[in-house]
Amino acid sequence: MTKSALILFAHGARDAQWSEPFRAIRQAVAARRPDLTVEIAFLELMQPALGDCVARLVKDGHTRITVAPLFLAQGGHLKKDLPRLLKELSTRHAAAEITVLPAIGEVTELLEAISEWLVSSAPRVAKQ
Repeated sequence: MTKSALILFAHGARDAQWSEPFRAIRQAVAARRPDLTVEIAFLELMQPALGDCVARLVKDGHTRITVAPLFLAQGGHLKKDLPRLLKELSTRHAAAEITVLPAIGEVTELLEAISEWLVSSAPRVAKQ
């Protein structure tokens, strides 16, 4: 039986509260997908690091791992750091299939949802 996992991959910050929205997303996804192991990993400043998270999942028997970058845009971390990390992880864990989703800022449905929220949340000028 194939064990699948989803890693929510975020930048990381010095302030522990910064990760709370990502932990809420993790909890919501895990509740809706009990067949899927859902974890969070960070690029820097917080633990676990992506490599440590993947190693633990592989050790636990996961052979299909999807990385979901929780970044709004393709900056240096997604253009350079993540591909380098994924290459290392694919070499180190050759038996596991590691795939990457687009950054959340590149997903049309998410951009539309954010835009809709902004449109409905911005104050409106009263008509005279």
